[in-house]
Amino acid sequence: MSETQKVTDLPSAAPPGGNGVDRFFEISARGSTFGREIRGGFATFFTMAYILVLNPIILGSAKDKFGHQLDHVQLTTATALVAAVMTVIMGVGGNLPLALAAGLGLNAVVAFQIGPLMSWDDAMGLVVLEGLLICVLVVTGLREAVMHAIPQPLKQAISVGIGLFIAFIGFVDAGFVSRIPDVASTTVPVQLGGTGTLSGWPVLVFCLGVLLTIGLLARRVKGAILISIVTMTTVAIVINSVADVKNWGLTVPKVPDDVVASPDFGLLGHFSLFGAFGRTGAITVVLLVFTLVLSDFFDTMGTVVGISAEAGLLDEEGKVPDLGRVLLIDGAAAVAGGAASASSATSYIESAAGVGEGSRTGFSNLVTGGLFAFALFLTPLLTIVPMQAAAPALVAVGFLMMTQVKHIDWDRYEIAIPAFLTIAVMPFTYSITNGIGAGFLAYVLIKAVLGKAKEIHWLLWATSALFLVYFAIDPIEQILGVK
Repeated sequence: MSETQKVTDLPSAAPPGGNGVDRFFEISARGSTFGREIRGGFATFFTMAYILVLNPIILGSAKDKFGHQLDHVQLTTATALVAAVMTVIMGVGGNLPLALAAGLGLNAVVAFQIGPLMSWDDAMGLVVLEGLLICVLVVTGLREAVMHAIPQPLKQAISVGIGLFIAFIGFVDAGFVSRIPDVASTTVPVQLGGTGTLSGWPVLVFCLGVLLTIGLLARRVKGAILISIVTMTTVAIVINSVADVKNWGLTVPKVPDDVVASPDFGLLGHFSLFGAFGRTGAITVVLLVFTLVLSDFFDTMGTVVGISAEAGLLDEEGKVPDLGRVLLIDGAAAVAGGAASASSATSYIESAAGVGEGSRTGFSNLVTGGLFAFALFLTPLLTIVPMQAAAPALVAVGFLMMTQVKHIDWDRYEIAIPAFLTIAVMPFTYSITNGIGAGFLAYVLIKAVLGKAKEIHWLLWATSALFLVYFAIDPIEQILGVK
């Protein structure tokens, strides 16, 4: 749909139906049919099903403060369960063709920023707190204040920075980029491959996967990421069966003995709501939760508005009907994701694939959610994907998030410098929180220097003060005699 349409502008595909399901979901009233909704539900699932592979790999490849790793099979089950339940709830409660699952970017924050500072139970507890905070913001109406507090260019810069960070993770985990050992006596921190050159079958799988993925994306093939993952996993299985490969990493690509298995719900309920406060400084915990809220909240707003506009569901004032209810469900999805140890779940822009097939109501979510529920029993298939076959998807997602950079006004230094620092610091320090903090502090400083302090929202002042303490925590502790 090239232009935004209003509900009243949509042609009626069928006369008002007498079917109770039709009336409940307003299928005919929105100019849709059951056939279109079902096709849309399938399209959305196959476009975002890659998360069933990527989320367990991202979370499962990280270690918490105590060296523990989450079980891959249990992560797959938790990811599918949360996606199935929350997608159905959004369909019934929000009546939007908007599917939900563990958020890429958000899971990177949990895996590589939060996890190493505490136990996994504590980390997932912070995810639950993030979801509860979003629900409070929605219920109290503070979401509008938060929306206006962060300048739009900084929001876009955060998205770009996370994209580069995710792509970097993909390159490193696939073995395309590796850390040069300190004993090498070099100031260069990373290199191509393990020895400065590319070698080995696994790296070849990754390179071919990147080429396949970007080729499919360039042709705008629907489900490009999933097609690439499935294809390269098949190639990896063939290579592993005919060659002696010893360095696949955590997951060896081989045909499982069983295709279907009972889901393992072992991770459900393994979270500690306030455990992080006892193991990590309060300021650090507050900033980590704020980072999750920031990443989740604004991505959701953009996704919800974008999908609603594409589906022609905006009202006469260009607003999303029942936005508060939709955002509340999205906040509840974050809570569910943390409670299941699947990381924060959020709305997926890939739902646009279903809209493109004709979805206009929440009925399509019943189809998408049902397919995620079916995937609960396919964990043997979902857990044979090696990182080298999945990592190209991280590179592709990094590219897609990078496209937001075009909206930043690089001629205005008061915007461009904070945006640049936000984008650069994230991958260079391997920390999303550091990038956001650098951007916020630079923005406040430059505005103040230019005599525009009044333009800064008080929430941004307060957050920047927290980040200042965060970055200077070591000298502050020394001054106070804590160390």
